[in-house]
Amino acid sequence: MSQGLFTATELGEQYRANRRTLRLSQQEVAALVGCRRQTIADLEAGKNVSSYTLIAALCALGKGLAIVDARLDADQLAEMFRDE
Repeated sequence: MSQGLFTATELGEQYRANRRTLRLSQQEVAALVGCRRQTIADLEAGKNVSSYTLIAALCALGKGLAIVDARLDADQLAEMFRDE
């Protein structure tokens, strides 16, 4: 996993870890977001939730969403093909 680049499952795992660090239950987050507890469970399991729900759930933890360039730069490519 690259820095800041997650699959849906990895994002869910990171979300769960952050929620637990803040000592919030799924039900408490759901109440802040205005959704069912099962929706937060689905998000944490890497299942499909709406983008609105994802952003609201991130905000409930004081987190944000950033769009990053996931393409490799020249230095990263050179490192991948460097002979050791």
